[in-house]
Amino acid sequence: MLIKTRGLVLSYLKYRETSIIARIYTERLGVQSYVVNGVRKAKPPGRIALFQPFTLLELVAYVAKGSGGLTRLSEFRCAEPFQTLPYEVQKSSVVLFLSEVVSRAVREEEQNEPLFQFLHDSILAFDRQTTGAENFALVFLLELAAYLGFGISSGSELTDQVLMAGHAPTSKGATGPATLRLHEFDGYFDELLRDPATSTIPNGRVRHELLNVIIRYYQLHVEQLGEIRSLDILSQVLN
Repeated sequence: MLIKTRGLVLSYLKYRETSIIARIYTERLGVQSYVVNGVRKAKPPGRIALFQPFTLLELVAYVAKGSGGLTRLSEFRCAEPFQTLPYEVQKSSVVLFLSEVVSRAVREEEQNEPLFQFLHDSILAFDRQTTGAENFALVFLLELAAYLGFGISSGSELTDQVLMAGHAPTSKGATGPATLRLHEFDGYFDELLRDPATSTIPNGRVRHELLNVIIRYYQLHVEQLGEIRSLDILSQVLN
């Protein structure tokens, strides 16, 4: 059976000589893995670009029998071309980081229309965002947590949980008890939750520390989230 659906690419693996296995969050079926044949051929060129992280696709896909099956795409095309994400280093680094988090945190093979719409609308807004892009990853993860069932209403709620679990990240050059250090971030999280446009986060070093805290928080709530390797890459381009 074939099904038409929108999808958001999470990642892909090379498969055989010219094909890939693409992991896609679909509007109608949740997370699915598809074999996509021939996209790594030299001709026609450019088709592999459609499977970069967070690309928005329109799909015609075969439906697997049972859960966890591997099927194929019958048709696929770009649903909404990006204007900036593939061309700006900072934005593409953010997308790489967030796609890794979403790929590990979202695993349900079932429809979740509000979550799909959030991902769809957020990535399009980021593509068109001209100011405040440096804080997008922070805002995205705080909002995504609500869709995953562990949202917060204040910065202290987040830092208290991280501290109680003993997961406070360490910072080079930090002084004083970890509790005092971590609660210095409460105000920044409150600003991001309330009105990101008013954020007073001073620099990339602090943004990196805030992202570390949020990842620790996700690790408390998402089983086997593990380390997010692309966070170090992102820290190199944060302003």
